[in-house]
Amino acid sequence: MNKPVESSRTVPFAVSQPDRIAAQRYYDKAFYELECEMLWPRVWQMACRLEEIPKPGSFSVYENLGHSVIVTRVDETTIKAYHNHCRHRGVKLASDRGRCASFVCRFHGWSWNLNGENTYVYSPELFAERQLDEDDLKLRECRVETWGGCAFINLDDNAPPLRDCIEPFATMHDAWRVEGLRVEWWSAARLPANWKLAMEAFFEGYHIARTHTQLLMPGQSIRNSAFRPLDRQVFPMANYAALPAVGSAMTTFDPRMLVKSYAGFYQMLRAGMAGMVGEQDIQAMRDLENMELPANDPIGAMKMYNRRLHDTITDRNRKQKLDAPDLNEVMDRDMMTSVNFCFPHLFLLPTYSAASSYRVRPLGPEECLFEIWSLKRYPEGEAPPPIKTPTPMKHDDPSWPPFPRQDFSNMPRQQAGLHTKGFEFMRLSQDVEGLISNNHRVIDGFLAGLGYDKLVPAMQQVSGPIDVPIKDLGF
Repeated sequence: MNKPVESSRTVPFAVSQPDRIAAQRYYDKAFYELECEMLWPRVWQMACRLEEIPKPGSFSVYENLGHSVIVTRVDETTIKAYHNHCRHRGVKLASDRGRCASFVCRFHGWSWNLNGENTYVYSPELFAERQLDEDDLKLRECRVETWGGCAFINLDDNAPPLRDCIEPFATMHDAWRVEGLRVEWWSAARLPANWKLAMEAFFEGYHIARTHTQLLMPGQSIRNSAFRPLDRQVFPMANYAALPAVGSAMTTFDPRMLVKSYAGFYQMLRAGMAGMVGEQDIQAMRDLENMELPANDPIGAMKMYNRRLHDTITDRNRKQKLDAPDLNEVMDRDMMTSVNFCFPHLFLLPTYSAASSYRVRPLGPEECLFEIWSLKRYPEGEAPPPIKTPTPMKHDDPSWPPFPRQDFSNMPRQQAGLHTKGFEFMRLSQDVEGLISNNHRVIDGFLAGLGYDKLVPAMQQVSGPIDVPIKDLGF
């Protein structure tokens, strides 16, 4: 089923057994350098949210592994990206975010307009004619495409189009209408962990029963629960959850008690994430706590409740003129999972009318930058707060919301544990930790130098929901 990667280039610590991932992949310097050379220059990277560049002349600088790219809005419909250097002596033209009519080098004053054309050279008579060739002086463009309210860049001019590389993630979130989400807050952490390890904490919900114990039902613990598959019509937001173990005293399924617990659960999730769930959605759950449900059909009762809840939230969003989806339509298309990954470094966590989003960038073999956005939908006439690029905080800063702080606390311990004598490999569940394996094997395909004809179908097996089994990637 899972074949070795086919290539003339040897991949160190390659995944040969899909349910075992070598520890060295998370700290070996040569492996990290191969990722920098063979992976990151060939993938679509989320460079900025379009809210960062709302008006013509607005720009945002995206940096990763020594590459710096200016993403700018030329006019209402045109966005361009330029490699961030002066064509004279290589000085960076821009930093962070801002708005300008032209990009001016602070060293000698050479200037370029928003279309990348050179508009000024100080004392041009000092230079040979070939040094000032009009086409050669243009800023070097970088591939840029937009989707879902974000701009993505790719350093490879021959890479396939963005959408080809991020399906089915793109179609799933088109259904959610994520382009209507706006930034409520944006924070960042420097994590003492490999970038892949940091992402893998969110590739499965298997950790919830121990790491986020406040999300368990009253009286439930890791000892009397099990991570079990869900009926998506009953629990449409996830594939698996920590449920009472079969044979425990908590196994009786009472839909009325479950309905009454919905608002409390999502209020706890909202508090733990300082967002991700809209207060108006929680109010809709409270308003439906006493709705009539069939007493002898718990599955039918929960299906009835979900459809009513989705209609209630959808109707209220429409009355506020929010750019929001029909939630029953999203559920009927089986696109309602609330934690989803977009290869190689982006997450979206849509939950009813709001969402969270994560982005991860490597800073070294054992350090990464982890960013979190809280996203919501704003009614007409209500402006989101101004966007400010976050100053990275320590992973254990007490100002982090509870759930990220709990997740971050595991990562340094895990990174240190990978170095200890006797630990050779991660041993993965073939059923619910498959995304870890699938992601690593796609990375191996890039490191081996495979062509896009093989890489694109493999990426499409990775971009999507979490809690999935190990898959056949075709190489």
